[in-house]
Amino acid sequence: MDRELKERTKKFALEIIKLVSELPKNTAGFELGKQLIKSGTSVGANYRSSQ
Repeated sequence: MDRELKERTKKFALEIIKLVSELPKNTAGFELGKQLIKSGTSVGANYRSSQ
């Protein structure tokens, strides 16, 4: 279970990064992108730090 959840959170973070790269290159896209990157990648980081 531990390894599976690590892989799933890593895959989720990579998918978020791909999504952000598709956002429009304007002020709204940059601001939304920053928030998505922070929240989307923190899931895995928080899980790993709790282990």
